[in-house]
Amino acid sequence: MFKIKLEGGKTREVEEKLYWHTTAHILAQAVKRLFPNCKLTIGPAIENGFYYDFDVEQPFTEEDIAKLEEEMKKISKEDLPIERFELPREEAIQLMEERKEPYKVELIRELPEGEVISFYKQGEFVDLCRGPHLPSTGKVKAMKLTSMSSAYWRGDAKNKTLQRVYGISFPKASELEEYLQKLEEAKQRDHRKLGKELGIFMTNDLVGKGLPMYLPNGYIVWELLENYIKAKERKLGYKHVLTPPLATVDLYKTSGHWDHYKDGMFPKMEVEGEEFVLRPMNCPHHMMIYANDIHSYRDLPIRIGEIARDCRFEASGTLKGIERARTFCQNDAHLFVTPEQIESEFKSVVDLILEVYKELNITDYHFELSLRDPKDKVKYFPDDAMWNHAENTLRQVLKDIGIEYVEKIGEAAFYGPKLDVQVKPAVGNEYTLSTCQLDFCLPMRFNLSYIDKEGQKKTPVVLHRAILGSIDRFIAYYLEETKGALPIWLSPVQVKVLPITDKQMEYAKKVTQELEKQGIRVELDERQEKIGYKIRSAQVEKVPYMLILGDKEVEANGVAVRERKGGDLGQMSLEQFIVSLKEKIEKHSGE
Repeated sequence: MFKIKLEGGKTREVEEKLYWHTTAHILAQAVKRLFPNCKLTIGPAIENGFYYDFDVEQPFTEEDIAKLEEEMKKISKEDLPIERFELPREEAIQLMEERKEPYKVELIRELPEGEVISFYKQGEFVDLCRGPHLPSTGKVKAMKLTSMSSAYWRGDAKNKTLQRVYGISFPKASELEEYLQKLEEAKQRDHRKLGKELGIFMTNDLVGKGLPMYLPNGYIVWELLENYIKAKERKLGYKHVLTPPLATVDLYKTSGHWDHYKDGMFPKMEVEGEEFVLRPMNCPHHMMIYANDIHSYRDLPIRIGEIARDCRFEASGTLKGIERARTFCQNDAHLFVTPEQIESEFKSVVDLILEVYKELNITDYHFELSLRDPKDKVKYFPDDAMWNHAENTLRQVLKDIGIEYVEKIGEAAFYGPKLDVQVKPAVGNEYTLSTCQLDFCLPMRFNLSYIDKEGQKKTPVVLHRAILGSIDRFIAYYLEETKGALPIWLSPVQVKVLPITDKQMEYAKKVTQELEKQGIRVELDERQEKIGYKIRSAQVEKVPYMLILGDKEVEANGVAVRERKGGDLGQMSLEQFIVSLKEKIEKHSGE
């Protein structure tokens, strides 16, 4: 909530979105003053600020944005009263036609019969709007236009391309300054920027939007994370498999995913009379692996794991580097258990999540129990008894293992309730990183079974779980958390060897070779540059350790160690440095 001053010195609290919506109107008024031929479309408040879409003859330039900000400040100083009025449909259409606003006319014509048609007026500016708004333009004290982009009218690529302008505003200049600092921090942490600077991944429209490619440094990080989580899973009895990234449409019709998720899949392909689709998830494949054998209760639990390639057709406007892409690899696993094993296996999954979070220094998170919305059952598997049993079972399990959580109605998977771990990243909104889902549905749909102690066929229960979520999203998250300064064990280059002059080059090569023999990822900077330049380059590349080699180090058969965060650590023997470094790598620690 924001506080604004009213007449007589009184204050009033208003919602941020009301404040930002008014600022969107101030922006639109400024645009109409400076670009009279512009056509208005829509300008809503959003989660952080507002935007307004304009139909303009030429896209705005940075100079135009600066002029618009100045004009907005003038409108604020004019303290124009903001007045609401209503008109009958035909008069409303006539008003917008007179003002040459065809998009507003289109919106009015589509309003249901009998709906109130309201406008807001401030000075010479009038806009079709439900409201509400602040009393006057002068209540908006500090504002900033933050970015521009293209947008299609009504989000349809077949429609006119519009110019979208984003902005933010606050009652105090100090609040705006604080927000802009956070925005700059977010830019510095943006994994797309860091990914490019550190050679982690790239994209190219010729390959396709939302189809990232990992560069050598990025694949090192990717492979290290894969090996890290697989090693932990193997210790817990997981068996890893490899399944194809496509399947017949019939597989997803059997699982139920086709009815619930086909809009998020890539279009089906017909080959030799069969219909195939790129897979959006892995559980149907793993169900078929379980069904490949006859199982006794003695075999359970069966834990099937895979770093699995999936594809989903995300709208182009939602794509964001490797955080949200059209192809990604999930750290997926499916645990086939008896009803009696649900609690112990669920606890084991939660313990693994907590162990990984502790080792990777992930501290800002909480648990959410995602449940079905009983008032909106359309998107869920239709079996009330199954849902009640699954949800009550999961509540009891969480109570027994002592996990604190909040319930989220309507967030369950279509086949069952789930426990989501929500992380709060350094910048941006929280999102799900890890999940464990309880499923009584898919085993029934695939007719899975095991033979119990009495020799009777029983249906297993499945736990769907992902610890790192997708490897791709985890890398994006971790890059932003660390500002690209990944912990030593995960850094693509762990050590840079920096000879001061060519005189130390032969010794530098010996040092490099010894580090390589010890399994340390090392690079030798052989450039004929000043040592200060080499150090700065290594710092930009976020390399954890630099070994400075001058005449003293050659004579002492040692190295001068410089740490990414701690600066100069002094001279030590190469053997001493290697022992210390390998200890940190093995512990998955930072500096």
